[in-house]
Parts: sequence; C-alpha cells; structure tokens
Amino acid sequence: MDQTKIDTLRAQTVPAFEHLIDGKHMPASDGRTMDVISPIDGSVLTTTAAGTSADMTAAIASARAAFEDGRWAGQPPAARKAVLMRWADLIERNALELAVLGVRDNGTEISMALKAEPGSAATTIRYYAEALDKIYGEIAPTSADILGMIHKEPVGVVGAIIPWNFPMMIGAWKLGPALAMGNSVVLKPAETASLSLMRMAELALEAGLPPGVLNAVTGEGRVVGETLGLSMEVDVLAFTGSGATGRRLMEYAARSNMKRVYLELGGKSPNIVFADAPNLDEAAKVAAAGIFRNAGQVCVAGSRLLVEASIHDDFVAAVGKATQAMRVGDPLRVDTNIGAVNSETQLKANLGFVDTARSEGGEIVLGGDRIMAETGGYYMAPTIVTGVGRDATLAQKEVFGPILAVTPFETEQEAVSLANSTVYGLAGAAWTANLGRAHRMVKAVRTGVMHINTYGGADGTVPLGGVGQSGNGSDKSLHAIEKYVNLKTAWIKL
Repeated sequence: MDQTKIDTLRAQTVPAFEHLIDGKHMPASDGRTMDVISPIDGSVLTTTAAGTSADMTAAIASARAAFEDGRWAGQPPAARKAVLMRWADLIERNALELAVLGVRDNGTEISMALKAEPGSAATTIRYYAEALDKIYGEIAPTSADILGMIHKEPVGVVGAIIPWNFPMMIGAWKLGPALAMGNSVVLKPAETASLSLMRMAELALEAGLPPGVLNAVTGEGRVVGETLGLSMEVDVLAFTGSGATGRRLMEYAARSNMKRVYLELGGKSPNIVFADAPNLDEAAKVAAAGIFRNAGQVCVAGSRLLVEASIHDDFVAAVGKATQAMRVGDPLRVDTNIGAVNSETQLKANLGFVDTARSEGGEIVLGGDRIMAETGGYYMAPTIVTGVGRDATLAQKEVFGPILAVTPFETEQEAVSLANSTVYGLAGAAWTANLGRAHRMVKAVRTGVMHINTYGGADGTVPLGGVGQSGNGSDKSLHAIEKYVNLKTAWIKL
C-alpha cells in the first residue's frame, strides 16, 4: 500500500454529493444539505443532500417504473451478468480512491478498509454475477398428465438501508443478489457514512446499469428511511443496523403493504477460550483484533471474552499485551491498526458504557478514555474490563465500540450458559483442542456464525445471519438470493 498515493487522495477536495435518481444527480427538493464530518479530525469534509420524503418517493417511483418496463429484469441473464462484471471491475480499478474516501468519511483504518470495502464489494458483485445464470427453476414430481413447475421471479423493488461501519461491503451484500435476480433497488446510506457507497452507485451507471434500476437517496432515517419503509411500492426491505431501527421497519411494513423485512441487527458475540486451546498466544492476538479492529465497530465483533478460570489472569494479560501492540491513530496511515470512532455521538456513548461498567463493579484494566482529542477527531483507547457479571450492562448491551467485557467460567456447561445469556445470536467462537467439545460448542451456542480456533474472516461462500434479536434472513452466499426472489408455481394439465 503506497502511503504517498493515500496522502495525495487525502488532500483532494471532496465534491458535494447529491441523490442519484433515475440515472441523474439530484439535489434535495428543498435545497437543504447535510455537513459530512470527518471523524479523523472533526472537520467538515463535504455535504450531502438532506433528502425529503418527496425525494425518496421519486426514487421509489423511478425504481418501480424501471422494474415494470423490464429494462433490467427483462434482460437475458448473460446481459445482466456482463453489466455486473463491468461494475466489479470499475470498483476494483478505483479501489484506493474509494477506500480513502470511505476512511475520510467513517474512520476505518485504511489497512482494513481497502480489503474490506472495495475489495470485498468487487468480490461480492462478481460472485452474484457469476451465480445469476446458474439459478434454475424446478420441476415437481407429479402425475403423468400434470407438469408442475416452480419459477423463481424477482420480487420487484428492494429498499436497502446500509450502516456506516462498512458501507460498501454491506451494501454489496444486498445489492449483489438483489440486482443479479433482476430487481430494482432504492439505496439509503447511513447519514454518517454515505460517500463511498454513493460513489459506488455512480460506478454502476458507468458500467451500464440502466437508469432507475439503482437509485440512492441520502438523508435522515426518520425522514427518507421512514418513507422507504412505509411505501406501498417497495416489496422487500433489507436492513443492517440497530435493533431499534429494525423494529420500526417491521412496524412500517405492517402499516403499509406487509412487505418482507430482512434484518441483520446487533450482536454481543461470545469469544470462549478454554484452557486446552491449541495456541493461547494466537488466541489472545485474535481476541484483541476481533474486538478492536475498526475501533470495535463491527457487528460480529467478539465483544464478550469468556475465559476458563484456570487461565483467566494469564490470558487477560496476554490480550492486554496484544492490544498494546496495536497502534491507535490516523486511519489514513498504513501503520495504524485501530482507527477513529465514527462520530462524536458514538464516542460519548462508548465512554458512557465505561462509566456504567465501573459503577457496576467492573475493573478497567486497560484504556477507558478518549485519546488524541487535540486532533479534533474521535479516538478511544482500546478498553478491557474484567469482572463483568452475567447480567451486567456490558454483558447484555451492544456497545459498538472498542470495549471488551471479560467474564470467567469454570465448566463447559457454564460457558454455554453464559454464551446464550443475551438476546442476541449473531456470532461466536470457541478455542479448544478437543474435537468433541468443538462440535458440541457449534451445536450448543445459539448464533448464526460459530468460529472454532479463529475469529472472523468467513468469506462470501457462507451465509451471515443472526438468531434471536440479531435478526433474520442471511447475507452472503447463494442463500442470500432467496430474499430477492418470489416462487411461482405453474400447474399445467397436459
């Protein structure tokens, strides 16, 4: 990675961003804009259109018209595939520009962002482009004089609401399968990190995606997000974000056309370390990276460390040592391991969790404070809290910041009980050399993804989805396509 190129891109002025509706850049209907605050230094980076309900309604109408006239859904699979492949190529060709733009917007360290954002997005778009002409219908086993056929058809208009932590990666998880199957999409990026995703949408047009097939509207969730959720013309909502917003989207669906709603929500993922782990030093390094990369702003972050009591003190010390070796700093420096917190609001919330943990008897053994305040940016020291009880706030509530809650356990049964003691079920891990125990943990821990002797890194070939209040439906893999198709039965008398 070339630091000089990164510094050159950092110095470039970022133009104001407008909506993308029907293939055109459009300002907000009332002319209002929103400042984009960079978490790197607290400066105003640029502006985006402050979308109105009328703006979102126009974007939805454009998507509906595009779907109904078949300009995309009616194209042969090979034609859709060619466009998506060109889009992936453009994302890859502009990867560094996109990554730097995204880092200036949301604070993820560039060493992670380049691979996780444009790199992952291009890979995801290609995956679904390659898959789309291999999705077949079915013929049912019926009587000799009946032909029973099961067709897979696009659902229509998809509303995709994307979070701020990995906008391109998570955006591609939804855009890839939805567009591959012939749907039209209305994209609503997060207020605090929309720039790279908006630029990625522009590249889709450059690749030949017909106008209106992908529309993107920036603005506040309570305005444009609500309009999207309540629309009678949206057939599916796909959302990644908070549980509170997920609940509102389900309410909007019930109040409107009962559209399908797929949710990937929060997590309080347990990282369980047994004394017989094959490599405790490796486990400690991975545990630190699993919570502190991207300043803990990862939905599957291993935010609860459950450690067998016999190794608790030594292992916590090893995690602390690994954490102290990670450099917090300017996210556009290639040697930075932990970047900025996304916003001042998020930083204050994180520090509030530290205060609560301390008041509930937790011991802050590392970090706990804001750092680098002189830069004007939003940075927090990676924080380790021990003595976190089963029912403590830090064990039950998603922080979405660089705070690790540590809890000891005595037995395998207690570890499982602790792991399953929250309302969430997104990810988890167990470290053990016992093959039988490994399989028991995969089965016993209620979660959508369970790692064994590793944490993170599951690629696009496998699904990501949660159980409990971590959501429903899956992103990634061929299973994600199921969210964006309708099954239609043809019952034909021969």
